[in-house]
Amino acid sequence: MRRLRAYAVRVLPPFIAILFILAIWELAVRWTRPPKYLFCAPSDVAREAVARAGELAMATANTTVAVVAGFAMSALAGIAAGVALSSSRILERAFYPFTVTLQTVPLVSIAPMLVIWLDAGLKSVAVCAFIVSLFPVITNTLTGVRSIPSAQVELFWLYRASSWARLFKLKLPGALPSIIAGLRIAAGLAVIGAVVGEFVAGSLGAQRGLGIVVVVAAKQGEVPMLLAAVALASLLGIAMVGLVSAIGYLLMYRWHVSQRGD
Repeated sequence: MRRLRAYAVRVLPPFIAILFILAIWELAVRWTRPPKYLFCAPSDVAREAVARAGELAMATANTTVAVVAGFAMSALAGIAAGVALSSSRILERAFYPFTVTLQTVPLVSIAPMLVIWLDAGLKSVAVCAFIVSLFPVITNTLTGVRSIPSAQVELFWLYRASSWARLFKLKLPGALPSIIAGLRIAAGLAVIGAVVGEFVAGSLGAQRGLGIVVVVAAKQGEVPMLLAAVALASLLGIAMVGLVSAIGYLLMYRWHVSQRGD
């Protein structure tokens, strides 16, 4: 019962807030009656989502595949790059600025090049998600490894631990809280990268994702469909962040203070 109450305390406030916002939104639209091509009520969005559930489900599935692929690549590459950069100050000074540059380049300027190299579709969209979500993983991994107490590092050196032992028994466990924090950020950014990437690098037909649905609905003035696609993209982002948070809890709840409820 104690855990159930603690869970309710976490879940109920945002759920009640969302219901309150939706109620205010619905009443405001019913009161002002704006043109349907400008704005609509949540009930209109829900009806449109039900009426075109198959189309939205397919688009959500396509976007989810691109998001998961891009996020998985950024997690693996980002953690590996962060650990590698932490091994040498010279290596960090040489290559870390390139990761910053990659983060600052606008995605819409990279996406057309990806279409030329990989063709429009899932591959290009997944790479867009990878590019956008890579930087926070590298940065947080590097910060986490650098934050390991020097006494622990010296202890491993004193006992002549191998490189693999230092990696799997010191660096990765010690940096895990920072890595999970970076992965949470990357999970949300992967959804943004995939949806924005679909604006330029997405394909029509069976592989169309939520980004294409948003673009088509905007051009056709279908505001309920547009908002339904945006809502699904938001839910996908919440699900990705929640999945990373759940994995972080399972890995750290026994020993890290951030996962304890006391």
